[in-house]
Amino acid sequence: MSPRADEDVAAWVHGLGLDGIVDLHVHFLPERMLRKVWAYFDSAEEHYGTAWPVHYRTTEQQRLRTLRSFGVRRFAPLVYPHKPGMARWLNQWALEFAERELDAVHTATFYPEPSATGYVDEALRAGARCFKAHVQVGAYDPRDRLLDGVWGALADAEVPLVIHCGHGPLRGEHTGLEVFAEVLRRHPRLVAVLAHAAMPEYEDALELARAYPKVHLDTTMVGVPFTERLSPLPADWPRRLVPVADRIVLGSDFPNIPYPYAAQLRAIAGWASAEERLGEPFLRAVLHDNPAKLLGI
Repeated sequence: MSPRADEDVAAWVHGLGLDGIVDLHVHFLPERMLRKVWAYFDSAEEHYGTAWPVHYRTTEQQRLRTLRSFGVRRFAPLVYPHKPGMARWLNQWALEFAERELDAVHTATFYPEPSATGYVDEALRAGARCFKAHVQVGAYDPRDRLLDGVWGALADAEVPLVIHCGHGPLRGEHTGLEVFAEVLRRHPRLVAVLAHAAMPEYEDALELARAYPKVHLDTTMVGVPFTERLSPLPADWPRRLVPVADRIVLGSDFPNIPYPYAAQLRAIAGWASAEERLGEPFLRAVLHDNPAKLLGI
């Protein structure tokens, strides 16, 4: 069984024996910045060749109520800069947001700039539990030596990094798992969560997870009908998940998704039911246990 609509999600989650779920990949941003993100998606046909109607285009408080109505107990509101000088300001905003909304995990971000190691250390000392890096939007090389201290600090602290480094939905100059793999070779203890399972490089993402025991994959937009038209999963995806089932974590991209939240949960439930070695234990792990462990909840 899986939720047919958003209204079914909370009861479905309870039916799995969970008090709630933990979403490692959602976005809350300063309002002016969020409006610009939505304006970009409004022109998605120009960028991606397909429409991208933001499904949850409401006020911040309405979005919080919506997320909570699904039974989301804790969530990581990810922020990310696209130029120098933004990250420290975003980190302060994210700290204040987490202090205001107690179910929001304290997150932070960075950009390759001389001050990066310093403000990442500040964020870690302030209690940040998760970081976000967006190689595509930031248009930077994750191998940049300005980030060596950042990768080292995150690895030492064992704080997870959600990194968008795959080629989807648009290839960037420095996207691709072969690029980020060089970072992992230098910092093999880095706790990395490959956003969107590094789509469309799904098979490479699984190989990287097998090679590095601290590499995880998040489910964000993976396997839903919208994405299957653009970046379809391998036919034997559920079987391939078995060896790394304890490192698959729920991510949704709420509120910027062009479909209901329930669609992501239906996709994950489909993987669980298609492989007898997954089943409901896998569902409970992905929706709660795995991301909760990463975030120290």
